[in-house]
Amino acid sequence: MWQEHSAFSCSCVLRFSWERATTAAEEQMLPYSSGGLDLAEAAGIAVQTGYLKCDTDDGCEAKEETAGEELFDAVNSSIVSGDSIRFFVNVNLEVPPNATAENESAGCVLLHTSRKYLKLKNFEEEVRAHRDLDGFLARASIILDETATSLDDVLREMLKHFAEDPENMEPSCNFEKIMSTLFTDSGTPREGNGTHDVSESTGMNIQTCTSHLKFHLLSDTIQGVTATVTGVQYQQSWLCIICTIKSLQRRHVCISRLERPQNWGENSCEVRFVILVLAPPKMKSTKTATEVGRTFATMFSDITFRQKLLETKTEEEFKEALVHQRHLLTVVNQRPSTMSDGHKSHGPKPLKLHEFLSVGKGISDDIARRFPVYALDFTDGVIGNNKAIGKYITTMIFLYFACLLPSIAFGSLNDENTRGAIDVQKTIVGQCIGGLLYALFSGQPLVVLLTTAPLALYINVIRGICDDYNLDFSAFYAWIGLWNSFFLVMYSLFNFSLLMKLFKRSTEEIIALFISITFVLDAFKGIIKVFRKYYYHGHTEDSYLEKARTDAIPSIGINTTFLMNSSVSRSMSLENQTGTHDVHYGRETAVLSLMLMLGTLWLGHTLYQFKKSPYLHARVREILSDCALPISVLTFSVVGSCIFKEIEMSKFNYNPSESLFVLAPVQSLSIGSVMSAMGLGFLLSMLFFIEQNIVASLTNAPENRLVKGTAYHWDLLLVALINTGLSVFGLPWIHAAFPHSPMHVRALAYVEERVENGHIYETIVSVKETRLTSLVANFLVGLSLLLLPFPLQWIPKPVLYGLFLYIALTSIDGNQLFERVALLLKEQTAYPPTHYIRRVPQRKIHYFTGLQVLQLLILCGFGMSPLPYMKMIFPLIMIGMIPIRYNLLPRIIEAKYLDAMDAEH
Repeated sequence: MWQEHSAFSCSCVLRFSWERATTAAEEQMLPYSSGGLDLAEAAGIAVQTGYLKCDTDDGCEAKEETAGEELFDAVNSSIVSGDSIRFFVNVNLEVPPNATAENESAGCVLLHTSRKYLKLKNFEEEVRAHRDLDGFLARASIILDETATSLDDVLREMLKHFAEDPENMEPSCNFEKIMSTLFTDSGTPREGNGTHDVSESTGMNIQTCTSHLKFHLLSDTIQGVTATVTGVQYQQSWLCIICTIKSLQRRHVCISRLERPQNWGENSCEVRFVILVLAPPKMKSTKTATEVGRTFATMFSDITFRQKLLETKTEEEFKEALVHQRHLLTVVNQRPSTMSDGHKSHGPKPLKLHEFLSVGKGISDDIARRFPVYALDFTDGVIGNNKAIGKYITTMIFLYFACLLPSIAFGSLNDENTRGAIDVQKTIVGQCIGGLLYALFSGQPLVVLLTTAPLALYINVIRGICDDYNLDFSAFYAWIGLWNSFFLVMYSLFNFSLLMKLFKRSTEEIIALFISITFVLDAFKGIIKVFRKYYYHGHTEDSYLEKARTDAIPSIGINTTFLMNSSVSRSMSLENQTGTHDVHYGRETAVLSLMLMLGTLWLGHTLYQFKKSPYLHARVREILSDCALPISVLTFSVVGSCIFKEIEMSKFNYNPSESLFVLAPVQSLSIGSVMSAMGLGFLLSMLFFIEQNIVASLTNAPENRLVKGTAYHWDLLLVALINTGLSVFGLPWIHAAFPHSPMHVRALAYVEERVENGHIYETIVSVKETRLTSLVANFLVGLSLLLLPFPLQWIPKPVLYGLFLYIALTSIDGNQLFERVALLLKEQTAYPPTHYIRRVPQRKIHYFTGLQVLQLLILCGFGMSPLPYMKMIFPLIMIGMIPIRYNLLPRIIEAKYLDAMDAEH
């Protein structure tokens, strides 16, 4: 139904209007209404401003008199819920007998009118459109050739039809109350002759008496309008009236065809069809009265269809016409929907062999795409009108902590696993060098490079292999890194990044959620280790001593626990007095560690969400939100290291290296060891390839609205070159990190909140694409070597664990897989009006979510297995998700539903 025309053509949309009357003390009534049923002129209260004048057969042209406002903005308008805008105000103004003549004429009713454009319903994509019509056909309420002429009488006949139909019975429903709710009643004191007049031509009851005048307008209506260069034209031959009634148990639709066209006021001069939609308020977002009304209004917006309905003789013919119109709407919408968006296709575009044989073509295309805007990466937001220096500073601070703290955490873990071969100092150096090179020369500088948990697992496995086979760790590590870089260079030269087209959004979100789960697992592993060391270990010793004391004095009824605690307290106080020991350790260490971890998470997430609160100024809220991570880390580092300094806390090890840049003795390994390193390097290259490209894909997601282009092949080559140098000097490897990269984009984004059907969601308006934030942040990471061992060692490990939880929690924001899992715990009325809720049946959504969760569990089973060698093959499990998505899932769920749930919006 949606067609684009020239400037002199028009496009049909639906206009939804609601009206509300309130009172105030003025000298005359000033109703302002358009788009609904405007009846003020019929009451003798003509106000020209704000009305649309009718002078055509099926429409009326109007010009908005407010300067600077656009007449037509239907395409991107949100759909509003009928429940949120239903009003019924009954006003009766009685005039005291001794009132003056001036007071008798002073009764003003203010009419609040709101217009909302609704998009025509897409019968090919939105499954609820067919279900609305099927529900109506199953309990059809059709009135043909209605003889009533006034709107009140027509609606009463429709409600009477409801009451008499046994299939539409509503035992607890008061139809008189429904009748009154359909209108916005208002009244004003007027002089009159005491007679009662019913104006059939306007559909309005006017009671005129000595001190009272009453009229009413329809509250919620949907009409078809078309846009022209001179204004909008109303389709006046049909009217859709919607209403939300609390006492209803289900939705009801009634269609009445009038015997003759009726003139019911402005914009409704030739009404032949009336559609009445009633619904209860607590309904799913796709089942509201507005949504049902949109379904039928879309069908009636076709003038050819309305002409066919006029020719029908029986209800069966009327139903057949409805079914035929649904078929036409579905067929018409199929062609543009399958060709306009690549996500709509039922399969990936086939990759041809010559695309991979064009050596270096992807790299050259990336350079040609990004090099013209290279200078802008340094000047955007600094020079010009749209400066964003404040946002850059807060992002630099955030990114500095986001890079430094994981480097400390994983550097400490590598220090333990490699027995000092790769420590915190080397990790910080590698992060600084690799981050600076990537920020300077990458095609997508918003991607953040870090050493990650999977890389720490690989390093641990490599150390175990070296111990088992008496290999030199630094040489074996270097050869694995060199083979990894070699394979990555091959991938980039032969354009293997094109394979990432096969990774759908659902697959990317499974991997992203897996990474978030690994952060949570690392945090809980760390805190469990603290409890085992300080809580349960101390508890075991105390229990043993207590048992020995009990065995030694079995016959004495003394509370030995009290004696033990007293003796420990005395010994501790004695040690404090003598100065030999002033640090407590034991259970208090474990409890404080737990408090620091949870406190870091709580404060960080609270500040991250603070921008949504009403407190302080908007700019202050934004700064606190952007700096949530550093504020929470610094706060609880002070709490753990200064306020509770007498309690021993777990800190990362620091062993200063004699030399940070020592070439690995690569020539010391045998040919067999080098070949075995090639196998491990290939598996490592698969991890690098998937992580680098998926993180880059999530960073360049359409909803982030980046405009400078992508560079997958060049960035992969650059990562290979960077890790070549890191490998030969024994520094930890780095690759694109999730969720740090999307969080970097979010920190540089301008975000606004929008409301759809009562649900608030955030959308990115624009992003400042710059290299400065990454450059400065990684430079500051390098300067942090001067802060070792103090004050960096004052950051307790539990704070780092809280950092992991914070990163995991913020990373699931916007993850559709997590949102769909959460739907299982929500009632249907709380479902958000997302694209997949509209396009996919609810059962299919839950099936798809369950299959995704099953894939996630399999991935976690391999990636988190206690067997070290199973952890090394889990990149192959990631690649195995491609045939599952394209070959297995379509056998369970229709391809069109899979594509709808994989669509970007």
